[in-house]
Amino acid sequence: MDHAIRKAETLIEALSYIRQFRNRLIVIKLGGSAMEEPDALKATLEDVIFMATVGLRPIVVHGGGKPIDRAMAEAGLKPRKVLGRRYTDDETLAIVVRVLLKEINADLEKQVRQLGGRAIGPHLGSLQFLFGEKLALPGPDGHPIDLGRVGTVTRIDADQLRDFCAAGIIPLIPSVALDADGGWLNVNADTAAAAVASQLQAEKLVLLTDTPGILLDRQNPNSLLASLNVERCQELIQQKVIDEGMIPKVEACFDALRAGVKKTHIIDGRLKHSLLLEIYTDTGIGTEIAL
Repeated sequence: MDHAIRKAETLIEALSYIRQFRNRLIVIKLGGSAMEEPDALKATLEDVIFMATVGLRPIVVHGGGKPIDRAMAEAGLKPRKVLGRRYTDDETLAIVVRVLLKEINADLEKQVRQLGGRAIGPHLGSLQFLFGEKLALPGPDGHPIDLGRVGTVTRIDADQLRDFCAAGIIPLIPSVALDADGGWLNVNADTAAAAVASQLQAEKLVLLTDTPGILLDRQNPNSLLASLNVERCQELIQQKVIDEGMIPKVEACFDALRAGVKKTHIIDGRLKHSLLLEIYTDTGIGTEIAL
């Protein structure tokens, strides 16, 4: 009976958040172990379905770095990174599109439906959510660096996404965009999620990672920084507390916040039901970043 009472108390704790976020948009970036480990993925998708059931309007943006690496190895291709981005020639692009659209996106939609939710992705080719242009990054000499078919999101089909969400259907968006000529572009999933959240003026952007959040000491999980603002994050970047792969995630949060997203979160996708713990409990479990 005590266990049942604790469950009821948890539901009561969640009630105020359910009311607060009803009919609000939340963008969730899915990647890392939250996609690679079947149990973690199932728990994450259950969280997303729960959100949609109680009135929040989730949108999932996903990458697929490790499956793409495996597919490239099978094809005899070696991944190449330029300024932290995957150099994308035509052969690599074909693999990226196949893995993200035909394999991962289709599988995510199937799993959501099997778990009792309603979802839709662009893997059948009749829909497209992201549109963009080639990304040009300045090199050390100031000249643009060639990244191949790497892109940035310039526009999303916001009306279509809102319509699906209003109908209780979860959009599943792979991190590829179409350019003006109808060609594919490979887009970083963190920045794609930030673009979707920004252009929809979402309530929240949540990035699932393979760490508890932002740690003051990466060797000490107890050093988790539960709440940060942009200024403090910039200080931590200068101090190299935030470095390597965490920098683009934090910068994606900055972009979203400056565009009007109210709060951003970096949480551990390996932890079962981390999304529900972060959104529907008083303490949360990851790092919240706000202006």
